[in-house]
Amino acid sequence: MAKCEICEKANFHGRKISITRSQISRRAKVTQKANVKRVRVVKNGVPQRMNVCTRCLRSGAINNL
Repeated sequence: MAKCEICEKANFHGRKISITRSQISRRAKVTQKANVKRVRVVKNGVPQRMNVCTRCLRSGAINNL
């Protein structure tokens, strides 16, 4: 399971509801994965590889190479 090492974001579960003619007909269990990339990061002056979600990359929470 891929998990962000910065914000601890991982898989999340929910239900997908199919609506037909103004009635809720079916509920299906759904698992969605976080958008996690493996990138090179400078941490404490040492470059290393980390699993980081794209939200942390976009927000500038890390210094990547």
